[in-house]
Amino acid sequence: MKRTSTYFAKPGETPERWRVINAQGETLGRLARNIAIALQGKDRATFARHTLTGDFVVVTNAANLRVTGKKLDQKMYYRHSGYVGNLKTFRLRELMESRPDRVLQLAVKGMLPKNHMGRQMLRRLKIYSGPDHPHEAQVTGHPVAIENPAANGG
Repeated sequence: MKRTSTYFAKPGETPERWRVINAQGETLGRLARNIAIALQGKDRATFARHTLTGDFVVVTNAANLRVTGKKLDQKMYYRHSGYVGNLKTFRLRELMESRPDRVLQLAVKGMLPKNHMGRQMLRRLKIYSGPDHPHEAQVTGHPVAIENPAANGG
């Protein structure tokens, strides 16, 4: 009787792919979910929890994200320096005006694992407020670059 063993991807075995996502008019949470799945590699057949099997993700037009409901005025972000009395609070509207790329990065960060692997995955995320990005060389060499995961049913 022959036993078949389960295949687990080793580091460096999966090819690195780059995805370009246009955030124009996309909803913040749904886009962040799609990005988190791509960074973790959960949409690949070679997904393994213990190794990086995900893709590099380049997001353009982050300044044109859509936020539903009253979140622009009600959602708060917090930052603390560690010193007494230095808790800073920011509304989503203020953060979208000054750093729209940071809003998307924080949303994706909350959906990734809270460990060393999650920090490595977040380093593979590149977010730009405008339509231009400096990663043309990586993307043009790979035919897997997609425009919008939501439009493709993903």
